[in-house]
Amino acid sequence: MLEKPDLPDSKIIECLQANYGVIVGLITFLPLGADRDTAVYRAVTESAESYFVKLRSGLFDDMTVAIPKLLHDQGVEQIIPPLPTRSGALFANMDRFRMMLYRFVEGHSGFEVALSDRHWVEFGRALKAVHTAVIPADIKQRLHKETYTARWRERVREFQRQIEDTPFADPVAAELAAFLKAKAHEVSDLVQRAERLAAVLQTRSLPFILCHSDIHVGNLLIEANDRLYIVDWDNPILAPKERDLMFVGGGVGVSGQTAEQEELLFYQGYGPTRINLIALAYYRYERIVQDIVAYCEQLLLTDEGGQDRQEGLEQLMSQFDSYGVIEMAYRSEKNLPQELQSK
Repeated sequence: MLEKPDLPDSKIIECLQANYGVIVGLITFLPLGADRDTAVYRAVTESAESYFVKLRSGLFDDMTVAIPKLLHDQGVEQIIPPLPTRSGALFANMDRFRMMLYRFVEGHSGFEVALSDRHWVEFGRALKAVHTAVIPADIKQRLHKETYTARWRERVREFQRQIEDTPFADPVAAELAAFLKAKAHEVSDLVQRAERLAAVLQTRSLPFILCHSDIHVGNLLIEANDRLYIVDWDNPILAPKERDLMFVGGGVGVSGQTAEQEELLFYQGYGPTRINLIALAYYRYERIVQDIVAYCEQLLLTDEGGQDRQEGLEQLMSQFDSYGVIEMAYRSEKNLPQELQSK
């Protein structure tokens, strides 16, 4: 969220003191992230201790805090665990928000600074630790599981029908509708390719492991002392490992390396592994489909969001750039056997 929510700072400060025993002298909104349901703040105590405060509205899955706590407890050093409340819970309730508290780590995301060769190797090593973590049975039962659902593909088709005969007064919504009309053939093709590969995967039996599900470089935090952390655990899932591996060399963000260099460095840390190329291609297409839905819901269904709206529009349009995620998804499909490629 790039614009501060309509929420008094005093209410956040009161909640921090009541639930965490943290007495805050200064709290500052941080315009970070593209998620309109998440707002983050830096809270500083009178003794100069800094905390990262995350507020989440809308649907909330407690796995978003349970999983990073579990991984940190299992020794994955690249995880920043949530701090417990006075009662030992990993989040607190505050009106329509869930509050989560972390120690504040000063640094920059992989969208802001290019990862070094060492960072890519460490990223691979850290993600391997995530993928091989021991997940207790009770947590496994509560984690979302991959189904290769058609939900997002159907939503794209709904939005395509909507923009054909709906006028939009909001200029950002109108620009998005015009852009999607101009890209209608390409968008439909992306949906069809994802759908076809999903049907193939539904006939296969791939191992499901713990996946972050959104592990692009923007969710890597490089601390001032050069340490690397994996952040933003909002949607952990049990899925084939390609759910995460599709981001490596997938064209998300400007990493400072070519796709081939990213992969070479990352797998030095991750170690040898057999990649299911069908799953890799599917996830790259499906991610684009999900992003189209997310931005359409944000920009076409409401006129809220202020600065977030223009940022969302630009992010969606950038996916169609040269060497962007769409081009990398097409490249992935070319690696499949001829009979599995789109005609």
